[in-house]
Amino acid sequence: METFIILVKLLCAHLCSDFIFQTDSINKGKRKSGVAGIGYLLLHSAIHALTAYLFVSEWSCWQVPTVIFVSHFVIDLVKYKCCEDSLCTFLIDQVCHLIVLVALFFVFWGEDLDSICLNSTYTSKIWIIAMAYVLMLRPSSILLGLFLDKWTPSSPNTQSLPNAGQWIGYIERVLILTFVLIGSIEGVGFLLAAKSVFRFGELNKAKEIRNTEYVLIGTLASFTLAILTGIGVTHLI
Repeated sequence: METFIILVKLLCAHLCSDFIFQTDSINKGKRKSGVAGIGYLLLHSAIHALTAYLFVSEWSCWQVPTVIFVSHFVIDLVKYKCCEDSLCTFLIDQVCHLIVLVALFFVFWGEDLDSICLNSTYTSKIWIIAMAYVLMLRPSSILLGLFLDKWTPSSPNTQSLPNAGQWIGYIERVLILTFVLIGSIEGVGFLLAAKSVFRFGELNKAKEIRNTEYVLIGTLASFTLAILTGIGVTHLI
């Protein structure tokens, strides 16, 4: 097994466990006080450990899922007991988890770093691309939501479809990433123009200037995140 694939799998396992396998009930349960909250934290940490163990598939290396389980539990416990939800808290939390994963990689597989060769590892490319698409879904949605939180209108539009904005964001970022990866960057411009046309009716009203600016910030932030991710992936593979 190429060494680099292990690191990519660890990162991919983290993204899947934190943003796909983590249900709303688990996310809310972790915030509860007392035994109930601890139980949800233990469940969430166990999911991380098991996913990493299955993704890496180094069956004799039981220390890795053990460290992931303990570290994730401690980091999340400190986060929910001592910090408020914010963009800064989210980023620090993710950085702490990533530091643990990178440290594990260097401790257990660091001696094989000479075998890392991205250009000759087809499997690594598949895992990197898969990880990029996972990033474009819930992780990006949460990150953008925290970034836009201070500008979010106090009275949301009750006429919009449930979760429509979230799914629009998912689809547009997936399309942008795809356009960048296949080298059709003009598709991004077409997508931005199409979205602007659909939004023109509600954004050209002077009295809706706050909503206009909110939508523009959200759109540009979403596009920027997807484009930078695509550029990063193309350079890696």
